[in-house]
Amino acid sequence: MKTAPSTQSQLQEFFETQRSSLNYFFEHVNINAAEELVDFCNQVKGTFFFTGVGKSGFIAQKVTASFVSMGIKAHFLSPIDALHGDLGVVHKDDVVFFFSKSGESEEILNLIPFIRNREVKIVAVVSNTQSRLAQASDFVMYLPMDKELCPHDMIPTTSTEIQLIFGDILSIGLMKKKKLSLEQFAFNHPAGKIGRRLGIRVQDLMLKDQKIPLCSPENLLTEILQELSIKRCGCVLVVDSDKHLKGIFTDGDLRRALEKHGSEVFNLPIHRLQTINPKVIHQKDLAWDALKLMESNQKHPVTVLPVVADSRVVGLIKMHDILQSGVQ
Repeated sequence: MKTAPSTQSQLQEFFETQRSSLNYFFEHVNINAAEELVDFCNQVKGTFFFTGVGKSGFIAQKVTASFVSMGIKAHFLSPIDALHGDLGVVHKDDVVFFFSKSGESEEILNLIPFIRNREVKIVAVVSNTQSRLAQASDFVMYLPMDKELCPHDMIPTTSTEIQLIFGDILSIGLMKKKKLSLEQFAFNHPAGKIGRRLGIRVQDLMLKDQKIPLCSPENLLTEILQELSIKRCGCVLVVDSDKHLKGIFTDGDLRRALEKHGSEVFNLPIHRLQTINPKVIHQKDLAWDALKLMESNQKHPVTVLPVVADSRVVGLIKMHDILQSGVQ
């Protein structure tokens, strides 16, 4: 008597099947055609419209959101609503992307004559180059696929995954082509974790002026213990008379110095005990970058960074303050 396959073995089969289907897509997709499409998009002066029916419509909405997040004029165009008035927003310099696996959905085919009348360019993103949509388009981006993950080859699964992959590649390709800066991207994401990571800079969180623990290279350890304790930063920055950074002396340096020199350490100058060439950050850099720099060496992470401008100390940023800001 045969036993039913376990859920685990079925899921393993699904994973392997989908891996194979995605590999088929990557192995057969026309990279040159994709590059031509990105170049074409970079020349578009009007608005990008994305449309699709059913699951492909959801992918079209996601690609629209990606374009908008980059500051590119884009809208999702519902095929049904377009035929009932929304087509009025589409103009001559615009381009309409149709996402469709078969390229035979009547809802989107009904749109084509009216878009043609507006002299708008049409891009078909399809898995069927012989479809009516492909034949009616100015540019066809063929997304090769072997079959849906659905055992009946009916439910959109693999087809929407490769549409999403292509939509993401198109978005990032255009972002690179337009040389979209991090500052421009941050400007469009003022809220949430993205906004905090791209909007909060070192200068927004760093300690300044009298709050910075400082000492000179000639100061004896006994002379800087109060500074080390009162400022509660876990370090003292060693600077010359012009505030050029010469080194850093941390709580860890203090422990190591005590182990090495014993009680004699208190009469030694800081320049003999300091860590030279510490990691530093610029005040205009992102706090997120400061955090990554602190954690760049997992064996020897640091919790504070001197903030410098023209090699002069202008501040000190602490990991605690970065984490408190919600950047991570």
